[in-house]
Amino acid sequence: MRNRSLLILSAVVTTGALTLTACGSRDDDKGSGDSGGKTTVVIGVDAPLTGSLSPLGQGIKNSVDLAVKTANKENVVPGVEFKIESYDDQAVPASGQANAQKLVGDKEVLGVVGPLNSGVAQSMQGDFAKANLTQVSPANTNPALSQGDNWAKNEKKRPFPTYFRTTTTDVIQGKFAAQYLYNDAKKRKVFVVDDKQTYGAGLAAIFAEEFKRLGGTVVGTDHVTVKETDFSSTADKVKSKGADSVYFGGQHPEGGLLSDQVKKVGAKVPTMGGDALYDPAYISASGESNDGDISTSVGFPIEKLDTAKKFIADYAAQNYKDPYGAYGGYAYDGAWAIVQAVKNVVTENGGKVPSDARAKVTEAMGKVTFSGVTGQVGFDEFGDTTNKQLTVNTVTAGKWKDVKSSTFED
Repeated sequence: MRNRSLLILSAVVTTGALTLTACGSRDDDKGSGDSGGKTTVVIGVDAPLTGSLSPLGQGIKNSVDLAVKTANKENVVPGVEFKIESYDDQAVPASGQANAQKLVGDKEVLGVVGPLNSGVAQSMQGDFAKANLTQVSPANTNPALSQGDNWAKNEKKRPFPTYFRTTTTDVIQGKFAAQYLYNDAKKRKVFVVDDKQTYGAGLAAIFAEEFKRLGGTVVGTDHVTVKETDFSSTADKVKSKGADSVYFGGQHPEGGLLSDQVKKVGAKVPTMGGDALYDPAYISASGESNDGDISTSVGFPIEKLDTAKKFIADYAAQNYKDPYGAYGGYAYDGAWAIVQAVKNVVTENGGKVPSDARAKVTEAMGKVTFSGVTGQVGFDEFGDTTNKQLTVNTVTAGKWKDVKSSTFED
C-alpha cells in the first residue's frame, strides 16, 4: 500500500527526537558513559499517527514497540538496549521527508520501520540512502520503490539499497485481484477508477492490464480526487457503461463513498480494491449496504497463522489503545529483521556496535531470514519480501470476511 494525496494540507508534527545517550560501547567510543552498560540502538518509526489513517499508523507503531520490548526482554543482542522513536507523517510526503531528515540526524537510529504510504516512501528514500540508513516498510506496495521506474518494461533496477519491505508489491496484488474477479467472481465488464495517487493509479493500471489479458473488458475509466466526497458523475458512468463490477485504486475513505454512490444510482455491482480498502472504515463510509464488495490484502490473515499466536497474545497483554490492524504483523517482522541485522553486525564485531553500523546493518539486512509473525521473512535482490501470499476478502453482513488465501503464481 499506500499513497495519500499531496494536496492534504496539514501541519508537520515537529516533536523533537529524544536524545538517547548510549552508555555502552562502540568502536568510536571516546570514553563517555559506563563501559559496563549497554549501547542504545534506536529503531525509528514513521507512519500516519493522526488523521483518517491513524488507526493503521498506530498499529504499526505499537507493533514495533512490542518487537523492541521483546528484543530487550529476551536479550537478543547482548550489550544492546533497543528503543523506539516514532514520527507522525500524517500521510503527507513532505512531512515524511522532514521526519526522514530527523531520523538521519539521530546517530543512534540504525533502522526505520515505515512508512504506510508509497507516496510518502518516495519522499524519504533518498535521504535514507545517503545516510546508509535501513528502511523497512510494512505496507508499501508500489513496485517502483524497489525495482525502479522502468519495472513495467522489465528493466528492473534497484534504486536504493537501503529500502526493504515485508509486504508484496502491486505487481503481485493487481494481478491476483484481476485473476480472482475474472476466474472466481466470473465478472467480465469492469469499470476502473483511481485516485490519481502513486499507490492507487499504479495498482489500478496493473489490475486493468491483467484483467484484459485474461479476456475481460474494461468498459470505462475515471479518476477521483482525494478528500472529495461527490463521486456521482463517476457513478453515473459506471451505470451507463453497463459494468458488472468496479475496480477502485485508492484509499478506503474515497472507496467507501464511491461504492455507496454507485449503488445509489442503481448499479448494483460490487466494488473491488486493494489492501487500502480492507478496513472497517470502508464499510462505515457507505450508507448503502456494500455486502459483496471485495478487497485484496497482502499475506494471510494473521489470526489464522500459528506463527502469529504469540504476537497476538503479547499485543493484547500490552493493552495498546489501537489494534495492530492490517499491517501490525508486518511492522513487527520489519522491526525484528532490523534487530536480527543488528545482532549479526554486533556479533561479527566482537560484541560492539561498529562505527559504521548503519552501512553494516543495511548489508546484513539482505541476508536476514527467520520465521516471523507473517510467515517466513526474507528479502530478494530488490529488497522485496520473498513472501507472495495474498488474501481475498468480501463484505458479508457488514463485516470483512476472508474467502480465499493463496500464494501467487504468475
